[in-house]
Amino acid sequence: MPGRTRKANSVKSKVRAFVEHVFAQQKAHMGLYIRTIGIKRAETKIMLVNLAYNMQRLIFHERRMATG
Repeated sequence: MPGRTRKANSVKSKVRAFVEHVFAQQKAHMGLYIRTIGIKRAETKIMLVNLAYNMQRLIFHERRMATG
């Protein structure tokens, strides 16, 4: 495999590894399953799940900073 391709794959895999955890959390613990009619409804559902996930993360970090 050429060096340029190896480097590009490395960069992509780092991003994927970071993002995959977020999607796994949303899917497993928050019940993200998109089965709607229309792109706008699907976008709205994803947006609301992302908002809830970010609120959970904020609470987690605030509690962590308060205790330690």
